[in-house]
Amino acid sequence: MRLENLNTFADTFEVMGMEQNKPPKPNPEDDTKVHIATVQGVVKRILYPGDNENKPGVGQYDCIVVDECHRGYLLDRELSDTEILFRDQKDYQSKYRAAIDYFDAFKIGLTATPALHTTEIFGPPVFTYSYTEAVLDGYLNDHLPPIRIHTRLAEQGIKYAVNEQVKVYDAENNSIETYNTPDELNFDVADFNRKVIAPEFTKVVTQWLIESDAINPYSPAKTLVFCVTDKHADDVVEAFKTVIEAYHGEVEDDAVQKITGTTDKPLEKIRSYKNDRLPNIAVTVDLLTTGVDVPKICNLVFLRRVNSRILFEQMLGRATRLCPEIGKGPFRVYDAVDIYKQLEKVNTMKPVVTNVDISFSDLEAEMTQTTAPDLQDLAKKQFIAKLQVKKNFLTDEQVSKFETLVGKPPAEFAKELKTMPLQQVVQWFTNHPGLGELLDAKLTGTGGFLPPIVIHEGEDKITQITTGYGEGQKPQDYLNAFKDFINANSNRLLAIQTVINKPWALSRQSLKELAVELDRNRFREQDLQTAWREVKQEEIAARIIGFIRQAALGEALIPWEQRVDNALEKILTSQPWKTPQREWLQLIAQQMKATTVVDEAALNQGIFKHQGGMKRADKLFEQPVTEVLERFNRALWQ
Repeated sequence: MRLENLNTFADTFEVMGMEQNKPPKPNPEDDTKVHIATVQGVVKRILYPGDNENKPGVGQYDCIVVDECHRGYLLDRELSDTEILFRDQKDYQSKYRAAIDYFDAFKIGLTATPALHTTEIFGPPVFTYSYTEAVLDGYLNDHLPPIRIHTRLAEQGIKYAVNEQVKVYDAENNSIETYNTPDELNFDVADFNRKVIAPEFTKVVTQWLIESDAINPYSPAKTLVFCVTDKHADDVVEAFKTVIEAYHGEVEDDAVQKITGTTDKPLEKIRSYKNDRLPNIAVTVDLLTTGVDVPKICNLVFLRRVNSRILFEQMLGRATRLCPEIGKGPFRVYDAVDIYKQLEKVNTMKPVVTNVDISFSDLEAEMTQTTAPDLQDLAKKQFIAKLQVKKNFLTDEQVSKFETLVGKPPAEFAKELKTMPLQQVVQWFTNHPGLGELLDAKLTGTGGFLPPIVIHEGEDKITQITTGYGEGQKPQDYLNAFKDFINANSNRLLAIQTVINKPWALSRQSLKELAVELDRNRFREQDLQTAWREVKQEEIAARIIGFIRQAALGEALIPWEQRVDNALEKILTSQPWKTPQREWLQLIAQQMKATTVVDEAALNQGIFKHQGGMKRADKLFEQPVTEVLERFNRALWQ
């Protein structure tokens, strides 16, 4: 982009890129004005300078702009009130935050997915622009309701009884061993390919995706698949290739590729994925979750769960780019791990163990060496939570020592601790010192049952395919919930009143605000269209205004483009029009189909501005063009 005197930004501000790992010494006569660096590079310069390097001064920069500033969620911890009171908050602050706070400068954070820690570091947002608004304004693609792929294993889980023989994969030695389980093992779908390898689950899901024609590897529409681990990604690639060859007759070279951090030349593969026809299906773990722009992605497949709303929204963002080149419409989400339902829980739950690095010994000390009941109770809960995980990771030797010290197995003791009064717990740990030290000891040898990556050899099958609405409701329930919401809020929300009583007076801004409010309550236009189709067995591409009026007034739903064409025909036949006037009316109709609402403000923007705007239109129609626009808007609903 050219700025003053046709100079580029880099020419004007003497930009220093990342190829220089540290800025030059300040020189008033010859000094770059803009430095570009990664957060990791800045952390290294501040916290770990070399022997011959000087730390940058706290006042070196006037302004720091941090793109993707939400990334601090990888390290920052959310403290409870008790932890803030009793524990050192610096223990929970990431190096990312330390680097940001180091400089005495204005800090500007840019992110599409703000979180609590983002506002704590940068302050409240000064400008927000939601995904819903971007869709309404035509800058991003919407997505259809997620397609939920149900399998028998995913629904029932994988279970092993005590002393049952299982095969486990030893990643460190790349070998498969056979063990007898010392305890019951229960894996739900969140554990698949993380704690238990489930090749049949992968097989039946990939088979359905190809054989149902949900994914066509020969089409220009691209697919991105999110996996659990690098090995899981390899298994998914092979599963896709096998079913594609069987269903399509052959599989093209490079049609399905793994793109992860361990891939050879990953940046080249990403460029090919973006610019070339192949690969058509990319299988990744974390590498393509954020910051990658491939407009042709039309399908997202979730074979892994994530517990972060931010990360999930970043994943969804990979498919939101417009791509008129291939006629891309709303993208599709295929969910084989019930991630939507899971994230509903995650968003309302605070973890018990906030500091994942706190040791059993530290928690034991907090219970026995402090007198604050709040901290003792917190330490008790965190000890139990850590023990529930640790009990499956103990060697035979550790289990034996545990039972000698405690008098019962770890699982039984964890259950007993949960119901034990706080003061009794404190007294127990006072009388039995050393349990924390035992549990903190590193695992050695292979004499016991190591934390398994179990290989499950049982069969799996697809049980049903459903469409997700709101919180997983059935389509009729979703439509009923929408009707109840509209009727309950018709007096509270002015925009709903306007849609019901005077839809022709609805402004573009009011429509956006209404769409954002509906989205907060999980009512989206695409979801309503899909639910209506499944319930009524008819395809109605109505807009949100039509659905509101149908819910409130029982008005028949009419496809939006048909409604606009009917209104245009009514206006054109109402009186003789000059050719330039007819062209303006057709332009209004074209814009209505694209943006739903054309109001007075729109007549001086976009395509109308290029046609002379309101000033020319007033002269052309020999009356205020706003009166003509109101006639058109009324004709939509009368």
